[in-house]
Amino acid sequence: MDLLTLLLILDSTIRLATPLLLACLAGLYSERAGIFDIGLEGKMLAAAFFSGAVAYTTGSAWLGLLAGIGASLVLSAVHGIASITFRGNQLISGVAINFLAAGLTVVIAQSWFKQGGRTPQLVGDARFEPITLPFADAVKDIPVFGVVYNELISGHTSIVYIALLLVPLTWILLYRTRFGLRLRAVGENPASVDTAGISVVRLRYIAVLICGVLCGLAGAYLATALQAGFVKDMSAGRGFIALAALIFAKWRPWQALFACLLFGFLQAMALRPDVLEQYLGFKVNAQLLDALPYILTVVILAGFVGKAIPPKAGGEPYVKER
Repeated sequence: MDLLTLLLILDSTIRLATPLLLACLAGLYSERAGIFDIGLEGKMLAAAFFSGAVAYTTGSAWLGLLAGIGASLVLSAVHGIASITFRGNQLISGVAINFLAAGLTVVIAQSWFKQGGRTPQLVGDARFEPITLPFADAVKDIPVFGVVYNELISGHTSIVYIALLLVPLTWILLYRTRFGLRLRAVGENPASVDTAGISVVRLRYIAVLICGVLCGLAGAYLATALQAGFVKDMSAGRGFIALAALIFAKWRPWQALFACLLFGFLQAMALRPDVLEQYLGFKVNAQLLDALPYILTVVILAGFVGKAIPPKAGGEPYVKER
């Protein structure tokens, strides 16, 4: 495999891993606080539609991004009210959000644009364009380094760089700040946090809202950066893949990055079956390559890659002792 082909595959890996990484970090905040969120898929889908619709209507990708985050935050608030305030079943609440988003996005899109449940094609400022990093053109002729910097590191959209920066920021926030210590404690032993005079409800709502913001970023990226508009069910199970990556990473941010890159790599290889055929010496079934990320998701969720222990208080509503 020549260097340019490898860089093209790795470039696609980063692009395809970005929505998974954002959704994975979203689930990390929520589940570290003890709130399981199966509704990542639905939030991404709702964010993708509203970001695409508003970006097309206003001609601004940034306004579309804000609309996508807003839609995701609304669904996050619904999940928070159901699972924190009313102490409902967190899994059922998440599944309901997925069904709600899957139905409403198509109905509203058809009513709004009358194009079979999709938005019109986004062009110009309605899409996030790739950013050329400083000195990319100046160093492109330097062997290896210049090609890597110009073809792999430079040339992504702003959301890609935001997602990558969020990994160290999340690590610092969770493991080097008082807020992170309290957030992790809420997911492990909420009673001790309550005893210390800290509001469990408040911390869990903050975590759920952070989850909403990150899912909004993931959905907006799908519609305004990775693709040029919204189409029905465009999240395509990425929310569930992100959950599998989160379990695979054992609820840790750096491991989440590598897990999402692995899934992104599998998706990138599905787009380039010719590369595998060249080195394996036989024709590769394209449908099997497309299914590999989902097969790995099932393997991880079935527990075949090692035991992953979730936060002890995860999934359990907290009832304050009187």
